[in-house]
Amino acid sequence: MGLILSVWMSGMTDDGPASSSSALQTLAVPTSSRLSVMLHSSPIGSGDTRSHWSTSHCSPHFLLSPCREEVTRTPVEQSSDGVRAAKGVNSGLHLWEVLWSPAHRGSHAVVGVSSANCPLQASGYNALLGGDPQSWGWELGTNQLWHGGQSLGRYPAVNSTTQGVGGGRPEIGLKTPGSAVEIPERILLVLDADAGTLAYIVDGSFFGVAFEDLPRGVKLFPAVSSVRGGATIRLRYLNGATRDPPALMALCSLTIRRSLGPQRKNLTNKLPIPPVLQQYLLPNQ
Repeated sequence: MGLILSVWMSGMTDDGPASSSSALQTLAVPTSSRLSVMLHSSPIGSGDTRSHWSTSHCSPHFLLSPCREEVTRTPVEQSSDGVRAAKGVNSGLHLWEVLWSPAHRGSHAVVGVSSANCPLQASGYNALLGGDPQSWGWELGTNQLWHGGQSLGRYPAVNSTTQGVGGGRPEIGLKTPGSAVEIPERILLVLDADAGTLAYIVDGSFFGVAFEDLPRGVKLFPAVSSVRGGATIRLRYLNGATRDPPALMALCSLTIRRSLGPQRKNLTNKLPIPPVLQQYLLPNQ
């Protein structure tokens, strides 16, 4: 069966993958097979409690929506405000989606993770998330990484030695003096609680490990901080995995999907395999 499938796929007309005009693609680094399988798996259904913002671990200047998946900062001057997710994790590999429009970020818009003890409100305007030893944040406007009240440099890096989650922290370097990459609305947080690393994916590009040496066995929560009135931020838990290696079936499925490419992803019903396997290979919704 494997030989037949290999011959059939090699004989298909290769239109090539759809090209991306995003400049972020040039900053991407390879993902691990564990993360790749997760990214190609069906996301968790809507309504999962891991997609909820916390009602108690939240600045009083943030208002929660009835579904608790969205928060909006009220117009308050000279205040930096944060909010954490309702549920944290202390093991496994996890993926969250944060939706935050660039038009509603202002300065000091920070996305990352924190422990249960991170401050969630402070006077003045600053990068609140990452401003103490209990939080780690990526400031979207300036691309700065923050932890312990200090900037750790720009992210993503131009030259990175990172080969995937757990592969080490990238070498941070400036693209040009004072420049910053424009970050679109959708940001994925990749927290490997087993390896103690945090990474980000933007526009389909994995930027490598941003933070390493996060505390093991301590619950960490997705979190954001903002100073802009009217900033609306949505959270969604997409998927998670244990530290066990991916199943062989999942790896085979990933290889086949990559071979098909974006332009042939809907041709699984033409593969010379049983219908149940064709169904398994259908693109994720």
